[in-house]
Amino acid sequence: MSPYGYNEQRTRHATPGVIARGAHVSRRPRILLVDDEPDLLAELKPLVERAGFQVLTAGDGEEALQRIAAERPDLVVLDVLMPRLDGREVLRRLRQAGDWTPVILLTQVGTPIERAFSLQEGADDYLNKPFEPMELVARIQAVLRRARQGELPLTAHRRLVCGDLVLDRQARRAQRGGKELPLTPRALALLEFLMLHPGEVLSRERLLDELWGWAYPVGTRAVDIRVAELRKVLGDDPDAPRYIETVTGQGYRFIGEVKGEV
Repeated sequence: MSPYGYNEQRTRHATPGVIARGAHVSRRPRILLVDDEPDLLAELKPLVERAGFQVLTAGDGEEALQRIAAERPDLVVLDVLMPRLDGREVLRRLRQAGDWTPVILLTQVGTPIERAFSLQEGADDYLNKPFEPMELVARIQAVLRRARQGELPLTAHRRLVCGDLVLDRQARRAQRGGKELPLTPRALALLEFLMLHPGEVLSRERLLDELWGWAYPVGTRAVDIRVAELRKVLGDDPDAPRYIETVTGQGYRFIGEVKGEV
């Protein structure tokens, strides 16, 4: 067992050569890992490389900004708590400069509020420490798949649009066909999370963790109840879905095409 809380033996058998869809075929996607723990970087770097990525590293926020400017990575994995310049400040400087390189934040506070702040600040995803390295690889692949070259990520937009379905993230309301949908706050948060991750299979466990947090004494059945609420309000037939698909044995996936509006 690794000192960072993941099963090292499990990760040694990762399938190599997994390249994210949409990446350049002439080279492996370039990933910048930023953390002030050298031992963690030393363990993660070869694991991420074996998943098919070229990996760069940086030990603090200032070095990260220099490497981003010089190397132009395809994605940055950025620890939040670092000396000299913390991860959130690095993220803010990138976004203020108009740099929308995809960023996954590594946080140590796993509350839904903390995670919501991560997205509001322009992160594409976040992962709470400690974590399984293969979960990080999966997140990297998912973010690269949905990244659209030259476009702002969905997390940077105020409104998420799928056909006549519009979710206003700032006003905290959703409309379909111009009519406001009567959604509970939890169901609205679930819809937002699904729309921010279109095409990605999200397990019940991850949705429970993201939207409720493990401090809440609820089980994965709570996720199913909220999905059923969404489907009823949206008029979405689970046998022929337009929006939310059940992936048997795995979880749920938002199958509609999602666009962002500022």
